[in-house]
Amino acid sequence: MEKKKSLLILVAGPYRSGTNDIPELIEANVRAMNEMALELYEMGHMPVLGEWFALPLIETAGSKEVGDKIFNAIFHPIAIKLIDHCDAVLRIGGISSGADEMVNVGIQKGKKIFKDKSEIEKLV
Repeated sequence: MEKKKSLLILVAGPYRSGTNDIPELIEANVRAMNEMALELYEMGHMPVLGEWFALPLIETAGSKEVGDKIFNAIFHPIAIKLIDHCDAVLRIGGISSGADEMVNVGIQKGKKIFKDKSEIEKLV
């Protein structure tokens, strides 16, 4: 029996949307994406969030606040580059123009797009 290949899946969900940039609400959004990433990992796939790459670089580059020039120069652009390396994008959560952008870029780049984890085959 042929073993199925695990997918590298970008989890795209709200980061700032609906938070008024309140840190605790942003953290809750990131937590929701991290929890989904763990579920994908437990299903046998390799999850990734753009935030895992962007946030340390944003801090190192000297960003002073969410949405400043440094933040905007790194946050979405790095996630868009990351999609090149992914097999798929999973859109989670509520309204988010950024997460919708990741889906649209994924479509343009020919990636699989999932709207629910139930659409993703469990490998383990």
